Amino acid sequence: MPTYRIHRLKDHLRQSFRYAPHTTGRAAVKVRDYEPAASIDAVTPYAAFFALREGGSALEVGDLLETPEGALTIFKFVGFEDAEWAVPAAKPEGVGVDAVPSPASVSA
Repeated sequence: MPTYRIHRLKDHLRQSFRYAPHTTGRAAVKVRDYEPAASIDAVTPYAAFFALREGGSALEVGDLLETPEGALTIFKFVGFEDAEWAVPAAKPEGVGVDAVPSPASVSA
């Protein structure tokens, strides 16, 4: 039986998540938007949902369940859907403040 790690969406983001339009496909979520919570042993995400609901700490829309392998599912109004952590794009080397030529080197 897998152990799901629970990630709770931060309270100040719940309203915007609640009123955002439903999108299909894998949701990209940001680590900074979630707070780690307890874990629960359950056969499926739906079994975890019902166990948490009966235990008084129900999942709310926007919360995540993470498997030991790192697979994420997000709880939405329509049920659970796949999700993934959004990874910021790496900045190309040489781009930034240090890459800007100095006025002396341009005029020479």
